[in-house]
Amino acid sequence: MAATRHEIRRLLNRARRNPLLISGGAIVLFFLVIGLLAPVVADHDPLQQNLDMRMAPGFWAGNASHPLGTDELGRDILSRLVHGTRISLLMGLVCVGIVLVMGGSLGMLCGYFGGAIDAIVMRLVDILLSFPYILLAIAIMAVFGQGLVNAVVAVAIVLTPSAARVTRSVTLSLKSLQFVEAAKSYGASARRIMMRHLLPNLVPHLIVYGALSMGETILSIAALGFLGLGVQPPTPEWGAMINTGKDMLILGKWWISAFPGIAITLAVTGFALLGDGLRDFLDPRMRS
Repeated sequence: MAATRHEIRRLLNRARRNPLLISGGAIVLFFLVIGLLAPVVADHDPLQQNLDMRMAPGFWAGNASHPLGTDELGRDILSRLVHGTRISLLMGLVCVGIVLVMGGSLGMLCGYFGGAIDAIVMRLVDILLSFPYILLAIAIMAVFGQGLVNAVVAVAIVLTPSAARVTRSVTLSLKSLQFVEAAKSYGASARRIMMRHLLPNLVPHLIVYGALSMGETILSIAALGFLGLGVQPPTPEWGAMINTGKDMLILGKWWISAFPGIAITLAVTGFALLGDGLRDFLDPRMRS
């Protein structure tokens, strides 16, 4: 117990010395709390329309009932942002989970076995990576159709090749180490080596990649929503909110698009900082 407490204290001290981890974790924790407590935080129904309050400015004009103003249908922007946080984070987490499972499994298998299968799969990965990811996502959406689930599937397919390549490169470096050679000499099967020896060493890399990918996933989902291919109205989603407010910019109603854009920027920045912080925190060379 004393050794465990000492290890926990040492890890906490290392975390406190990592400003990227602290700042990124604080931003991500803020959005997670907002998403979990959306019904409590939001004072208004995000779908309720009030045409008498169309495009009303917020706190800067003394509007206490709608601090961030209202949109073109009189809906409260703050409430829609809060509920949009839940949707964006949930879609991002599901998408990243699919990417890590699919890309991680494919990369580990190719990296460990090699041969013709590895060459064929990696050439397919190169072909997919050669396309701009948003264009590839749009093409996939054109096949599967619009909607929340299809948007998650499209983004997951787009991001899986990069996850497979990262996992394969780490697997190649791990399988040449002595503990893998020792397991082979004891007659361990390939399945046992991958599950008991390679996978535990891949988990820290997958965690870092997942944190870094969350920002890209949220941005991709917002881009599909902006193009009208993702979450469909009237469901509140950050990209769709920017799309509905872009035509109001010429009228000086900047807040309809500005606040969803700020939310996307903060969320992507938070996950990027968290990923960089976790990379340094989990790096054995940084331990002291």
